[in-house]
Amino acid sequence: MDVQLLGPLAARLHGRSVVPEAAKPRKVLALLALRAAQVVPVPVLLEELWEESPPASAMTTLQTYVLQLRRMISAAMPDQPVAAAKDVLCTRFGGYLLNLGTGASDVAEFTHLGAMGEHALALGDPDTASRLLRDALKMWRGAALVDVEVGPRIGADLQFLAEQRLTMLEQRLDADLQLGRHAEVLGELAALTSEHRMNERLCEQRMIALCRSGRRCDALLAYNKLRKDLATDLGCEPGKRLRRLQMAVLNSDPALDARPGRRPRLLLG
Repeated sequence: MDVQLLGPLAARLHGRSVVPEAAKPRKVLALLALRAAQVVPVPVLLEELWEESPPASAMTTLQTYVLQLRRMISAAMPDQPVAAAKDVLCTRFGGYLLNLGTGASDVAEFTHLGAMGEHALALGDPDTASRLLRDALKMWRGAALVDVEVGPRIGADLQFLAEQRLTMLEQRLDADLQLGRHAEVLGELAALTSEHRMNERLCEQRMIALCRSGRRCDALLAYNKLRKDLATDLGCEPGKRLRRLQMAVLNSDPALDARPGRRPRLLLG
């Protein structure tokens, strides 16, 4: 089975969709697909479906949803016995497991590419890192599971994926800055710092890109805006790392003009 979760929910077996129309069976499939090859305990499924107020018939209803999913899976395997669906959506002690077999998951591919990109960056290979991280980020087709009613368990998993996505984006921008692509990422960083206005790492990257583009004053304005937002909303100052960068900009520190392919000293640590 091939599943796509980084956008609208899609699950296909032998080219046929096995995504149900009804909201609650979709949630069951989505949660099992998010945790493919792992046993999802029954209490976790019940919490996702009904949060803290499951009906008296919750267990029977969950089993009905599983049966509906298995029927759709079976219909996508007309040459296989009906029982074969149980090898795809498996019953395990205390819960259920979705077995993708040789199929693909966009979440698994996203995570794999991101880990390879992070490793390449750590090894000092920004070109490979940028390519791999771009490929990972391209796996997203919009908001994850945008067409699924999200409960507490799916919501927690999606928050984790969103944090992963932002981290990979920051790493890809680090790689691009090392490659001397400061002019190329300026527009992207302007949008990102507007969306994540108190993210110090993105502000740091934007300040460096602005300095390398001959816009030192704009870099200082970006710092001042972040400082004002932090003081107004949280009553705190930027971290030591960003304050150090501000001083480097004020002093025209040569480290800001690191050659392509070398990680600037100010981005270390």
